Amino acid sequence: MVKKLENPDEMSFLDHLEELRWHLIRSVVAIVLVACVAFVMKDFIFDTVLFGPKKMNFPTYRFFCKIATFFGIDSEFCSDSLPFTIQNRTMAGQFSAHIWTSIWAGFIIAFPYVLWEVWRFISPGLHKNERRHSRGFILVASALFFMGVLFGYYVVAPLSINFLGTYQVSKEVLNEIDIGSFIATVRASVIACGIMFELPIIIYFLTKVGLVTPEILKKYRKIALVVVLILSAVITPPDVASQIVVSVPVLILYQISIYISKVVLRKEAKKEARNAK
Repeated sequence: MVKKLENPDEMSFLDHLEELRWHLIRSVVAIVLVACVAFVMKDFIFDTVLFGPKKMNFPTYRFFCKIATFFGIDSEFCSDSLPFTIQNRTMAGQFSAHIWTSIWAGFIIAFPYVLWEVWRFISPGLHKNERRHSRGFILVASALFFMGVLFGYYVVAPLSINFLGTYQVSKEVLNEIDIGSFIATVRASVIACGIMFELPIIIYFLTKVGLVTPEILKKYRKIALVVVLILSAVITPPDVASQIVVSVPVLILYQISIYISKVVLRKEAKKEARNAK
């Protein structure tokens, strides 16, 4: 005999799994649909977007070239072209790169919708006032993600490509970069920065569930600085300037996260004080 739920509105574990399955299916469908559009727009995705940081007329290179010229410094950012070529070494290499690039483009562009599906799944478990205070979650999280994506594309990716593409151990060794390696560098820079920029949102929810406090964040600030530098070293070229460029915005986001954690705890304290009366 099946035991009836005490609350008719309460969902069983299997019901939650079924609900989650449909949210995941809709998210995947959205990503695939956008990926199909990206697949058709091959010329724009590859020639304009992906291979943009390989061209010396890229905005980032022009910006650093102007700075170097202003200070009278010779810079590789002012070169006519980068001294490497991109090539394919496998039979299905270009087709595989086309498919996977389209899928990743689908994920990035459909990210707000995926977040919306996640929100639709978790929001029924929140109290009415928690849903009200979290209304801007999708907008803020999407804005932070796209800010990170743009930062990765316009700052981290070109710095990485310029450094690694021009680096030579000897004049006898030519840089002929495989297309998969080039795309992986751009993708890692963009996705990693997009996720790192979600730090304030992550801290917000960790504070809500009681796992993080402003005191903890302040106490481990030095450790966080080391972690940020390590992450910067992983996704950027191994030079100090690039690591600093990446570290600065992340450290600013960390400081903002401390403030957000304070605000969340302050609101929780006011709520508990009202309930105690």
